[in-house]
Amino acid sequence: MDEFPKFDEHLPFLDAFIHELADEYKKGKLQSWGDLEIRVKAFFTAEMMDRTNIVIPHWGKMASYVGGITLVHVMCVFLGLYIMPEFLALTKEGQQIMKWVILFHDVEKEIQEGKRDYFHAFRSTAGAARVLPKLGFPVTEDYASFIDEWDAYTRSAITKIEGVSDDVQDNSKLPKIIDGIEHMFSHNTPAALILKTILFHLSVDMTDWPPPNPLTQEEVVRYFDRELLPLLKVMHLGDGDGWSMFESETREHLRIDTIRVFDKLEHLLSH
Repeated sequence: MDEFPKFDEHLPFLDAFIHELADEYKKGKLQSWGDLEIRVKAFFTAEMMDRTNIVIPHWGKMASYVGGITLVHVMCVFLGLYIMPEFLALTKEGQQIMKWVILFHDVEKEIQEGKRDYFHAFRSTAGAARVLPKLGFPVTEDYASFIDEWDAYTRSAITKIEGVSDDVQDNSKLPKIIDGIEHMFSHNTPAALILKTILFHLSVDMTDWPPPNPLTQEEVVRYFDRELLPLLKVMHLGDGDGWSMFESETREHLRIDTIRVFDKLEHLLSH
């Protein structure tokens, strides 16, 4: 895989903090969401928030919603990631890709009281596609001519479905969205894999944590492949940890369900 920008080099202060959290968790020093929330909010001073915003625009906005719940969640996903066997089993390149995925996966999530943001995967993908080239990820000669229209199209890919009051992603728009990623970043380059993992992190039909508008089996076969699947699996395992890291029974239940679902997806893609 070609050389690409490393999370550890762009955000060394954040990488070091996550390693500290993982070490504290393994030693039993972090025992609750409240413990983690205190550590995260103490770390993200105004100065540290500004340093992160320079690299990742929208980070501060994301962190401002509902007392910073999404910020704490993202850091909890990172905490789970750094000790996850499936993450540690990835190649060094795969681990770097996953760190960028986690950083961006909720970056444009908008939380409002009484509402769910079921569309944030598409919106966060659009935002990441603008930021990745500024970090040094290579783009094709088509990038400049594609990005504005593609960004607007991706952000407009919303629909309504029966029984869900809030907007959800419109999967019928995926062919053009994926085509744009391929044109701007080429097939399954690190940037393309980052974007597709973010894009699909609310698309897998989980048994116990189902999204409102998951992909059909036919769509899974069309859009997923052997390079993307392990990244999506780690993303889903991490997202589950991000809400259940300190609830051992729930965490284990979600983990078993995720592994079962992805074993089926792997079987589906192999036939």
